Amino acid sequence: MKYNFTLVVEKKFENLTSLATKVLGSTITFLAALCLVIYWWVNNLFSSNNWHQNIGDIIFGITFLSLFMIQKSFNRYSALINLKLNELISSNQEANNSVLNTQKKTESEITELIKEYIDEEVKEIEDLIIKKSKKN
Repeated sequence: MKYNFTLVVEKKFENLTSLATKVLGSTITFLAALCLVIYWWVNNLFSSNNWHQNIGDIIFGITFLSLFMIQKSFNRYSALINLKLNELISSNQEANNSVLNTQKKTESEITELIKEYIDEEVKEIEDLIIKKSKKN
């Protein structure tokens, strides 16, 4: 029961972070943030004679907008990498199809897949060592 609750909470959190990533990386959100920063600059920059505060406000506004640009760039890059990996996996007949569309899996499911691959690699290495020892 506790494991099931944890899984449900983790799935909801994954959905929330996925939504936040999509929203923060969208063009509309960037344009809204740009309008907000321009409005803030127009109202605050010319009302103060303190140049240090004005420079700080400009830097803060640019940094705020950079968050949205970096997130959009990351979303695009991540989608391209996932597409390329899915293509490579689906084109290889020996590949394990359980790793297709891993972006839809929860963190615990991904961790389980990693453990499976590590176990397989250890087993292959042990088999190679046994084969070499039999040859000698």
